[in-house]
Amino acid sequence: MIKVENIRKTYQMGKVEVRALDGVSLTIGQGEYVAIIGASGSGKSTLMHILGLLDVPDSGRFEIDGTDVMRFSDVELAAFRNRVMGFVFQQFNLLRRTSALENVALPLIYARNGMKGDAARTMLDLVGLSDRIDHHPNELSGGQQQRVAIARALVNNPSIILADEPTGNLDSRSAREIMQVLCELHARGLTILLVTHDANVANHAHRIIEIKDGKIIADFGNPDAPEVPAVERATEAGQARRHFGLHAFREGAILVRQSLRSLMANKVRTALSALGIMIGVAAVIATIAIANGAKAEVEKQLSRLGSNLLTLYPERRTRGGVSQAAGSSSRLSEQDAEAIRQEVGHVARVTPALSQSSQIKVGNKNWSTRIEGVEPDFEQMRSYTPDIGRFFTREECIQRARVALIGRTVVRELFGETNPVGQEVKIDRQTFTIIGVLPEKGSSGWRDNDDTMLIPLQTAMYRLYGEKYVERIDIQVDAAPNMERAQTDILALMAKRHRTGTRENPFTIRNLAEIQDTMSATSKTLSLLLSSIATIALVVGGIGIMNIMLVSVTERTREIGLRKALGARRRDIMLQFLIEALIISFFGGCAGAGIGAAASLVMEKASGWTVVISQDSILLAFVFSAVIGILFGIWPARKAAQLNPIDALRYE
Repeated sequence: MIKVENIRKTYQMGKVEVRALDGVSLTIGQGEYVAIIGASGSGKSTLMHILGLLDVPDSGRFEIDGTDVMRFSDVELAAFRNRVMGFVFQQFNLLRRTSALENVALPLIYARNGMKGDAARTMLDLVGLSDRIDHHPNELSGGQQQRVAIARALVNNPSIILADEPTGNLDSRSAREIMQVLCELHARGLTILLVTHDANVANHAHRIIEIKDGKIIADFGNPDAPEVPAVERATEAGQARRHFGLHAFREGAILVRQSLRSLMANKVRTALSALGIMIGVAAVIATIAIANGAKAEVEKQLSRLGSNLLTLYPERRTRGGVSQAAGSSSRLSEQDAEAIRQEVGHVARVTPALSQSSQIKVGNKNWSTRIEGVEPDFEQMRSYTPDIGRFFTREECIQRARVALIGRTVVRELFGETNPVGQEVKIDRQTFTIIGVLPEKGSSGWRDNDDTMLIPLQTAMYRLYGEKYVERIDIQVDAAPNMERAQTDILALMAKRHRTGTRENPFTIRNLAEIQDTMSATSKTLSLLLSSIATIALVVGGIGIMNIMLVSVTERTREIGLRKALGARRRDIMLQFLIEALIISFFGGCAGAGIGAAASLVMEKASGWTVVISQDSILLAFVFSAVIGILFGIWPARKAAQLNPIDALRYE
């Protein structure tokens, strides 16, 4: 079954070379019971570790069933350890936070031979521990723990059992029980390879090999070995094949459960690891919510001004280094507005406007506000449909009627809770009747858009202020793609009407769409800046995860070595630590999402800011947290996966 020829193994201890094995050759047949004995440091454990594929010799030839295992890859070695080998260690090497049943079932996680999950119960029953399946290692005696280790070695129905000082940590009674179990296993047809320094233990074997200074000095049969009646080899574990997809799902579920158990064993450390991700995710969601809220507020304010709007102004002129008032060199008239309405294509509505600040009086109250003279089209252009009452008509404009609509601020200051519609107010000793209350528009910067009064344009020009010219002309274009063309045509028309010729056009147009684009771009830049700051918090959280996982790898080095000895591949070890990192990221992300949403709502209530919590921002934060967990979990996971099994098992 096993054949080694001239194998050598040398360890470097500082500047000193220690030759653990020096040209060892031996053959072990199927069904043999072999004891390897020798003093401490003779090389017997090194030989067993090499025979168990836990370590690699420096040179020599090593075959199992005629196959050269020196050429095996890491995956092939792991499969061989899982399928062919069963290990019983002196230190038991049981996982502390798992039950006896889960310890025995551990090799089944990495099995590819279709073994059933109930094989663990069968093996515990075989070693006489069917009543201890839910007990943890600290609830078992030394002998019982070693029985659990033997059951674990048998669970995958291996061909050979390798026992390294199986009675070294046991009292004499427990030692006799364990040796009896090994003898019974040999009687069932298993090959037993036992390493010990105790002659009484070795005397149970049918063949004894003695090693000294890395060389075999004796190899002989043991006539005093106890005879045990042969029994049928245990096959209760079964060989039923299971669907690969089902096995993969079961393996994944077990890895997740074990990862959760490992994380819960260090709750404070796990919480601190998740804290960084939690803060980062909360920051991402809160900042994006604030940025989206700012963008929505800007869009809301601009929508109140109307859509597809152009505003034509007389340009300010400079003469002798002195800036003159708008309209000092050119003026706009009602005829200009009518010309634009008639001659420029794609124009939907036009209204000239004139505004000044004046005092309004109601009884013994007065209030200074901005009074705008406009035409009826202003209602649709600027979304000023009254909440109460009505807008004035074109006939009222022609008749220069003394009617007015007032904003919410004026209502509050002059009328309080009283309905102002139908009430009379005085402006410059002229009496106006309130016919409507304007919708609430809010503030934009320092300006209160609700502190206003609208009156017919002709009333403002001829009855109130005595003006022949208007301050501006508001123009609404039928569609956004036509705004640039309309703007060009309007300026050309003004140049023609005012005979500017080749001189600089004394008119300017303000495009609200351009303002909206600028504000949107600013909002996006702000959002990107805030998100970048929040991403830094996520990266810091990822570094925290990496540090904690590195500590976890160091603390669990022996566990990693045990898993590899039981058949875990590098991929399996790496996957387990990545799952742990992802679990930390997931819970940190969940908590961070809740905190971020709550913080956004608190800021909205406390400061009055508008916040918009979007599903995209939550999804983005979760994706970021998952990516962070993977990226910063890869290095610790890779470090764990690359550990040599025997070096990990020997780690203190």
